Amino acid sequence: MLNKSVMNFIGCDAGYEEADIVLYGAPFDSTTSFRPGTRFAGQAVRNDSYGLETYSPYQDRDLEDCRIFDLGDLELAIGDSELVLSEIEKTAETILKDKKLPFMIGGEHLVTLGAVRAAARQYPELHIIHLDAHTDLREDYLGVKLSHAAVIRLCWDILGDGRIHQFGIRSGEKSEFDWARSGHTDFHPFTLDDLPGILPELKGKPVYFTVDLDVLDPSVFPGTGTPEPGGVDFLTLMKNVTEVCNSLNIIGCDVNELCPPCDHSGMSTAVACKIIREMLLALKK
Repeated sequence: MLNKSVMNFIGCDAGYEEADIVLYGAPFDSTTSFRPGTRFAGQAVRNDSYGLETYSPYQDRDLEDCRIFDLGDLELAIGDSELVLSEIEKTAETILKDKKLPFMIGGEHLVTLGAVRAAARQYPELHIIHLDAHTDLREDYLGVKLSHAAVIRLCWDILGDGRIHQFGIRSGEKSEFDWARSGHTDFHPFTLDDLPGILPELKGKPVYFTVDLDVLDPSVFPGTGTPEPGGVDFLTLMKNVTEVCNSLNIIGCDVNELCPPCDHSGMSTAVACKIIREMLLALKK
C-alpha cells in the first residue's frame, strides 16, 4: 500500500486501492549537462495544475470521472544515480504488480531507465515509444554511462533492436544518428508525422511511452534544460500523445524534462500540466 501525496495533481485524489493509474514524481537532475532544475517539475506541476479545469473539451472527458492516485514525489538520493534508479524501479514494480499503470513525472530523462527496467521484467516483449528532441543514444557522456544523454541506449541494452520507436529527434552526435539509422531503433527524426503509421503494428503489444517535453519547440516550451529549435507545436504534440494513449496497450509512461526555473513566466509548466492532463484522460479509455 502506498500513501497519498499531501498535494495532488488536480482531480487525482483517488485512494491507492481503487486507482487504475498511479502518478508519481522523480525529482532527479544530477546528470544534467546544461541547465539544471528539472527536479522541481513534480512540485511545480502539482501546484500549477489548479489553474486547469479537470474537464478536457478536446476529449470530452473529465478527471473527476477517473480513478487516479497521486503518490507525490519520491524521496531520492540526489547524487547517486544507481540508487535513484533502483528506487524508481522498485516503485514502478510495486505499481505494476498491483495491476495499475505507473505514470512518472521527471526529472531528467535518465529516470526513465528505472521505470523501463521494471516494465521489461514484467513484460518481456515490451516496446518503447520515445518522443524527444535528442537521440539519447550515446554510450556515455564524458565517461559517465548513467546519463540523460545515454538513457535510450541503456534501454536498448535491455530490449535490443526493433523495439524502440523514436520520433521528433533533431539533435545528437553523427554517430548516434548513424547507429539509429542502421536499424537498431525505429528512427523517425524531425517530426511526429510518421507516428500514427506505426500504431497498427503495435496494437496489443505492451508499450512504455516516454515523452521528453523538449520535443516541443522552445517558442512553445522554453522551460527545459536543453532547448532545441525546430520542434513541434503544442497541438501537434497533444494530438499525438492522446492518440498513442487511446490506441495502444500503454503499461507505463512518463513526461520529463520540464525545468521550471528556466521559464519564470510559468508558461512551460502550464504546457506540461495540460499534456499530462490529456494523457491521463486518454489512458483512462
